[in-house]
Amino acid sequence: MIAEAWMSKELKDGKVLCMACAHACKLEPGEYGKCGVRVNQDGKLKSTVYGLAAAVHVDPVEKKPLFHFLPSTPVFSIGTVGCNFCCKFCQNWEISQHPQTHNYEVFGEELLPEKIVELSMETGSRSVAYTYNEPIVYFEYTYDTAKLAKEKGLKNIYVTSGFETRKAIDELAPYIDAMNIDIKYFDNENYEKISCGRLKPVLEAIRHAHEKGIWIETTTLVIPGINDSDEELREIARFQAQLDPDMPWHISRFHPDYKMLDRPVTPVETLRRAYDIGKEEGLNYIYVGNYPDEDRESTYCPKCGYKVIERQGYIGEQVVNHLQEDGNCPKCGYHIAGVWR
Repeated sequence: MIAEAWMSKELKDGKVLCMACAHACKLEPGEYGKCGVRVNQDGKLKSTVYGLAAAVHVDPVEKKPLFHFLPSTPVFSIGTVGCNFCCKFCQNWEISQHPQTHNYEVFGEELLPEKIVELSMETGSRSVAYTYNEPIVYFEYTYDTAKLAKEKGLKNIYVTSGFETRKAIDELAPYIDAMNIDIKYFDNENYEKISCGRLKPVLEAIRHAHEKGIWIETTTLVIPGINDSDEELREIARFQAQLDPDMPWHISRFHPDYKMLDRPVTPVETLRRAYDIGKEEGLNYIYVGNYPDEDRESTYCPKCGYKVIERQGYIGEQVVNHLQEDGNCPKCGYHIAGVWR
C-alpha cells in the first residue's frame, strides 16, 4: 500500500528530499528514488511498499547473522522489494532489484505492523528482523512495527548495508536493539562500481549507531580479487577494533550469484587468513560464515579461552550456549559482550 514517507523534507517547486539514506535523493514530482520504492507524489514523499511484505520467514537469529544476541532464539523476519544499493553479487536480487527492473512495480502480501507483532508472538519469536532487502528503504514500515513490537516486549533487528542517515538512526535507536551492518569493502571505488554506494557514510552509520547504544555486528563478504587482499581485510579489522574490539566481525564466503558469476568461491584459506588478521588487529570475536568451521564459528572467552558458545552444522542448527544467564563465562566469570536476555 502507498503511505506517507515522513522521513523526508518538502522543498521548493514541488521537489522533496528523502532523508532516510545517504543518497539523499532530491526528487521531482513523479520521480522515484534510487531504491525504487520511495516516490514524489504531488510534492510529498510516499512509500509504495508500506505493509507489503515480499519475504516472510521465522529464522534462527544466527542466520542474520547475529551471534551475540539472544542465541538460538527464533526471529520473525520480513522484507519488502526495493534496495538503495545495486550489489552485483546480491543473493536476494529477485526482490531487492525488482522495482528498478520492472518499471517500479511492487509486490508482496499485506502484513501490517500489528499483524507482524501478533505473528511474532504466536511463533514464539523473541525478536523481529527487518532483512532480506535493505530495511532503510521501507523506514516508516520498520519504525511503526519496531515501536509496536517493543511495546509488546519483543526486540528488533536491522540487517543492513549501513547507509542510514544520522537522523534515521536517531529515530530508530529507541526501538532497534541490534544491527548487522555490512562492511562490503574498504575501498570507495568498489562501493561505487559494484554496489552503487559509498564507504564513508557506512563507517559513519556504524559509529553513530554504536554511540546510540545499538548492539552491532558486522559482515564482510570476502570476494576473490575484489576485497580479499591482506591490506583491505586489515583495514576493515583495524577500523572495527579501534571502534570497539568487542564488536563481532563475520567473514562470509562468497558464492557466484546475480551479475557476478565470473568470480570463484572464496578459498577456505582466505577465510582463515582473514580470521587471523582480525585476531592480529585485536578483535575479540571473529566468525567464518557460509562454510562449516566449528572452531571459527564458535565463541571463546577473550580472557581464559573457554569455548562459551559452540556452533556447528547449518547456521543456527546446532548451538550450545554455556554462558551464564548474565552473559558471563562459566569458567572465569569474564563478561562476554552481547545481548543475552
